[in-house]
This record gives sequence, structure tokens and C-alpha cells, in this order.
Amino acid sequence: MAITTHTVGEGDDAITYDIHGDLATATPERPALFVFAAPMDATGLALLAAQIDDRPVITYDPRGAGRNPVGTADITAEQHADDLHRVIAALGVGPVDTFGSSGGAVNLLALLAAHPEDVRRAVVHEPPLAAGLPDGDTVLAVIRDMKDTYARDGDGAAMAKFIQLVMFDGPLPDDYLDGPAPDPAMFGMSAQDDGGRTNPLLRNMPALIEYEIDAGALRELGDRVIIAVGVESRDEMAARGGRSVAAAIGRPVTDFPSHHAGFTSQEGFPGDPEGFAARLRDVLA
Repeated sequence: MAITTHTVGEGDDAITYDIHGDLATATPERPALFVFAAPMDATGLALLAAQIDDRPVITYDPRGAGRNPVGTADITAEQHADDLHRVIAALGVGPVDTFGSSGGAVNLLALLAAHPEDVRRAVVHEPPLAAGLPDGDTVLAVIRDMKDTYARDGDGAAMAKFIQLVMFDGPLPDDYLDGPAPDPAMFGMSAQDDGGRTNPLLRNMPALIEYEIDAGALRELGDRVIIAVGVESRDEMAARGGRSVAAAIGRPVTDFPSHHAGFTSQEGFPGDPEGFAARLRDVLA
């Protein structure tokens, strides 16, 4: 499908988004589909968007990432939700279907609380939320330590701690932080501090991890909200976060193919974009 690029807002509030296909082909029964993550930008959703050929698809770069202005201040889920709302309003096609993954899933939950009229159906894929987890306090302590590391030692040292956290299978033990800090070189990164503090992933913390859902508002949406977890995600934090949201709002967990990034595919970390897209089309039908 043809892809056109647009911007909504100005200055620090400028958000870049792409329309795949023709918005005029959207219908109330098969509306435009907005797919996003955070801080992953539109390039990470390209494989998924390419698999959807029965409706127009929108991708975007979240605040602070991709083609948008960079900065150093923390970013909240509420800011992201407002950005999503502005993009949907700019489309001018009424309610859209949505797929939000990881931090994007948290932002989608915030959008549903603030602007439920924007969305026909929402697929919330593995939101990495600490609230509702038995080890939630430990998770938040680990995130605070990660932010302190970022401020003190820079990107490599903090990102090594992030990767170690998201790879951990199961609840974090109370003494998790007593272990040695991971070596950035283990993950192909430098321990040298380059002085930059614009990493969008770390700017999203702790706000996206500590976000607390509006369970009552989400319950009112009924089956318009679909909580998705990858069948290969085991008990990693984002998968556990998805299950905790499903329990809090009384919705079942919907299995999706592959793992946390199963909608894309990377060397050494293959996903299943084709199977993922087929499952997405099925649950939105």
C-alpha cells in the first residue's frame, strides 16, 4: 500500500505518523487500524503493517522517538495518550481499531481511560505494569535504581540493567538488587558514558511502569478491550503485567503467537509477523 507521512502539532509537541493505504477505504465495520509501541517507533511496526491489507493502517513515532523532537525530561503515559488522541483526531475517520504493544500498551490503556470514544476495539499486548504484581514494589525499586544508574553512569550501564530485567523469568526476588550489576559488554554495549540523556526508553521510566489503570473505566468497555500475551513470553514481566490487567478488569487473556516482539523479526530473535497479523485480524473481526 502507498504510505504517506504527516505531522500533528508543533515544536516539542510535534508527532510524526504514517498512513498505509487510503483512509477512504475505512468502514465502521472495518475501521482504520492504528498500531504502535513505545518507545519503538514506526519502523518497528513496518512488518506488521505490511501484513494488513484489508484496511488502512496507521503507524507513528512516539514522543521523543524516531522523527520527533528529542529531549531529556521524563514522559508520562498521559502525555502519550494525548498524542494518540491528537493523531486519531487528525485522521478524521471516527473511531479506529488499535493495537498497542509494550509501553504502547500502557499508553493505549491511558487513551481508553481518557478518550474511549476514539477506539472501537483495543488490543493491549503485554503492558509492562508493576501494579497488581506480587513483586510490584521490587520492580519499581529496580526501575528507580536503573534511573539512578542512567543519571550517574549513562546509557550503556542503565540499558544493561534494563535488558537483564526484561529477560528475567518469574517474580523478582526481594534481594534482586543485591546481585552484581550486569556488564554492558555482555549485550554488545559500551560502558562509557557519552553524556547523552535523551534515550526515549529511559525517559518513559518510571511513569509507564508505575502507571495505574482505571479498572472501572476499562470494565465498562467490555469486550472492546482485548488483553494479549505471547505464547512464548513465559513469566517475563510484560507478560505478567498483561495477565494482571486482565484479572483486574475481568477479561480473559488472549493468546498471540510468538513473544513480546513477535510482530517483528530480528537476527537472532525471530518473531512471527505473518502469524501475528493473522491473529490480530481474527480478534478484530
